[in-house]
Amino acid sequence: MEPVSPLKPAEPRDRKLSIHVVTWNVASAAPPVDLDSLLQLDNQGPNLDMYVIGLQEMNCGIMSLLSDTAFEDPWSRFFMDVLSPLSFIKVSSVRMQGLLLLVFAKCQHLPFIQILCAKSTPTGLFGYWGNKGGVNICLRLYGYYVSIINCHLPPHLANNDQRLEHFDWILEMQNFEEPDIPNILDHDLIVWFGDMNFRIEDFGLHFVREAVKSQSYSDLWEKDQLSIAKRCDTLLREFQEGPLLFPPTYKFDKNSDNYDTSEKKRKPAWTDRILWRLKRQPHTDSCTPRLPAPDFSLSLRSYVSHMMYTISDHKPVTGTFDLELKPLVSVPLITLKPEGLWTVGNAMLINYSLTQDFPSSPWDWIGLYKVGLRHIKDYVSYVWVRDNQVSFSNGLNQVYINMSDIPETEDQFLLCYYSNRLHSVVGISSPFKIQAFLKEDPLGEVQPQI
Repeated sequence: MEPVSPLKPAEPRDRKLSIHVVTWNVASAAPPVDLDSLLQLDNQGPNLDMYVIGLQEMNCGIMSLLSDTAFEDPWSRFFMDVLSPLSFIKVSSVRMQGLLLLVFAKCQHLPFIQILCAKSTPTGLFGYWGNKGGVNICLRLYGYYVSIINCHLPPHLANNDQRLEHFDWILEMQNFEEPDIPNILDHDLIVWFGDMNFRIEDFGLHFVREAVKSQSYSDLWEKDQLSIAKRCDTLLREFQEGPLLFPPTYKFDKNSDNYDTSEKKRKPAWTDRILWRLKRQPHTDSCTPRLPAPDFSLSLRSYVSHMMYTISDHKPVTGTFDLELKPLVSVPLITLKPEGLWTVGNAMLINYSLTQDFPSSPWDWIGLYKVGLRHIKDYVSYVWVRDNQVSFSNGLNQVYINMSDIPETEDQFLLCYYSNRLHSVVGISSPFKIQAFLKEDPLGEVQPQI
C-alpha cells in the first residue's frame, strides 16, 4: 500500500473568501429561465467562493410541499443545475414552509466547512405556524463560527413593534443543544437577511414615489423603520448594513416595473435587507470602542437590487462580501486518494489517513462522485469505512470499493470522506479518471476495452 502521509501543519496563510448573498421574496413563483445577473454569472465567471441564498414565500401549498418533500423543490434544483457545473456544491439547506435557505461552496472549501446545525423558528400564529419566522444554518468556516439567518417578518406599516419582537425572538431561539457551540452572539459572524417588511413612516405615497423617481433615496432614509430602530436598539445597532443606494424593492405589480397600482397603492419600501454582525472583542477599557477580531474581517463589495426580475411583487437584493481570515483549521481532518489505476468492473482500493483528533465513527463513509456533483448525496457509489476496511496501521487506512456498477465514462471523479459525527465532508481527493475494462488480446497483452 502506498502511504498517505498526513499533511504537516504549517503557519496558515491568510485567506480571502468572496461570498454572494441573495434574498428574494418570490411570491410563490417558479424560477425564471435566466438568473445570471442575480448570481453574477453575466460576467466572465464569478470570482466567488460561496453562495448564500434565502427565499421567502415559496409555493407551500399541500401538493407542492408533498412534492418538494419527495423530490428537490424547483428553486433548489434550479440553483444546483446552474452552480454545480461551476464546481459549487450545496453543502446545507433548511426549509420551513415558504422559507428556504441554501448554502453553496466551491469544492476546495468542503473539508473546512463543518455544518453544526440547521433549525427553524416559526413566529406565525403565536409561534406555531411557519408562514413567518426564520431559518438558520450554523457552521464552522475554517474554524470560525458563522450563523446565517433567513427571515420573513410580519407585514404592514403599523406592525413595526411586532416586527422588532419577532426579530428578538428569532435571535433568542438560536440556542444550541451541543455544549461546544457558543451562544449566537459569540459567533464570529452573523449574516441576517430576508423580507424584513420594514416600511417608510410619515411620508405620504406621492412624496415617496417622487423621491424614488428622482433617485433622492437619502430623503427617505431617516423615516425607514429599520434605520430608526437601529438608532434606538443597542443590539440591533450592532448589525451593519450597506447604504440603500437602490430603489425600494416593494411593492411592484407582478410582471412589470411599476409600483403598486392596485386600490391599496402601498407605499414603496425597502422590505428586503441584508445585515451582518461581527463578533466584538471583550471590553478592556470603557473608553475604547469594541472592535472586530483582528484575524477575521468582513467588507461589503456591493449591495444592490435587481430590478429586471418581474415574477414577484418584490425585487431581489444581493450583497457581495469579502471575508478575510487567518484559518484556525488549515489541514483537512482526512487525507485520501485512490490507490493505483482504477478500472471499471473491479474492486478498487482507497488510501486515507486521519489526524489524531478526528472523531471517527462506524457510520463514516466515503463517496465516489463525478466532478460537478450537486450535493453530498449525489454519489455514484459509496462504502462504509469500517465494513470494507482492508488494513490499518499507524493512522494509515485502506478500504475497498466495488466498481461493478460504475458506467464507462470520460468524466473525472473524486472521493469525499463524510463524517457522521461532524455531519460534514472532512476530506476530498484530487480529481482522477476511471479507465474502461481491461481485457487480454489474442497476443496476451492487456488492452483497455473501449
